[in-house]
Amino acid sequence: RVLGCTVATSEAEINWRRFLESLLARGLHGVKLIVADDHAGLKAARKAVFPSVPWQRCQFHLQQNAGQFVTRQEAKKHVAATLRAIFNAPDKAEAERLLKAALDTWRKEHPKLAEWAETAIPESLTVFDFPAAHRIRLRTTNGLERINRELRRRTRVASIFPNMDSCLRLVSALLAELDDEWMTGKVYLNLNP
Repeated sequence: RVLGCTVATSEAEINWRRFLESLLARGLHGVKLIVADDHAGLKAARKAVFPSVPWQRCQFHLQQNAGQFVTRQEAKKHVAATLRAIFNAPDKAEAERLLKAALDTWRKEHPKLAEWAETAIPESLTVFDFPAAHRIRLRTTNGLERINRELRRRTRVASIFPNMDSCLRLVSALLAELDDEWMTGKVYLNLNP
């Protein structure tokens, strides 16, 4: 479901905090996981508003980000394969074991990658705390990225909005339409056993 929408001038913590607090004020409860990219503002707001809700960093974006720490093309392929093995591990213990082995190798071959991965990759393993059937949908922001692409496609026609309210009206209408499609179409994530 689409739970809410707002227009803000940035992705700063204060804007994310207002948005999350507005969801709480409307009765949101039972949040089990927040999946996102490495947005500092959203991370900080989540800690303030939902301190006990776990954070899952998008594995797809992490894999893309890792490439910036490796210069040789053949090394990039090997790093990507190693990350895929970690993300596709059968359980968290195996993922952590594979990460430790990768970090040992990367410290010698790609020290900047190792330094980054030591903090970033563990944030992407939270999904292992959920049932295996749910992991494929919870480990990335693909569902949200699909919505964002559709919003960009549909708002590009307007190109310039006279004010924030006009933008909010159009985006809200588009999100309501997408939400209706989700309710009557194919289920993206079925949480029932």
